[in-house]
Amino acid sequence: MSKANPGNRPLSPHLTIYRPQWTSMTSIFTRITGNALIVAALMIVWWFIAAATGPEAFAAADGFITSWFGDLVMFLSMAALWYHTLAGVRHLIWDQGHMLEVDKAETAGQAMVLVAVLLTIFTAIVI
Repeated sequence: MSKANPGNRPLSPHLTIYRPQWTSMTSIFTRITGNALIVAALMIVWWFIAAATGPEAFAAADGFITSWFGDLVMFLSMAALWYHTLAGVRHLIWDQGHMLEVDKAETAGQAMVLVAVLLTIFTAIVI
């Protein structure tokens, strides 16, 4: 180990002085929604396995999924699916070298959030 003088070393920025940016927040939320979709997928798989197992197992799984909590989870999963899909499209655009400037990237993040909310509401109304 080196014997560095900690008094002369710069400090890393701390969360209290860091200003969140649209690009960083949307990236973090994309990771969160990806993990949330795994949980929702497992819940749907549980429903299918319960349907194949028998009427008692299906009644339990179906009762959970059609409860208010299950409806909430499914609605939030739909929102996460739209958001995650739009984030993937935004990354494909970035991979092509477009919209990499800070102002355009932040505008794309804001548009992605707005479109995800609108698509979620539209899907919930239609379905």
